[in-house]
Amino acid sequence: MARALTLKRVVVPGPQRAAYLTRLRARRDHYARAGCTFSVFEETALRGAFIEFTEAGDARALAAAHAGAPEAVPDAARIYTEVEIG
Repeated sequence: MARALTLKRVVVPGPQRAAYLTRLRARRDHYARAGCTFSVFEETALRGAFIEFTEAGDARALAAAHAGAPEAVPDAARIYTEVEIG
């Protein structure tokens, strides 16, 4: 099966940044235990604008990891699968 990915964009106000980063660490640990990769990038020109990527070996594993996540995942059913472009 193809790899599967979800993404989430979020803008975090400055005063909420520390709490957001703490929550990210908990989510990273959850996804690692579920066999997923969880990566977060911040926009260079706009501090607090983040994009989160969660990746698993297949859509079923990713959906299961989201179902058990410490925070609800908006659009958890919106899963992208890798396309072979040969």
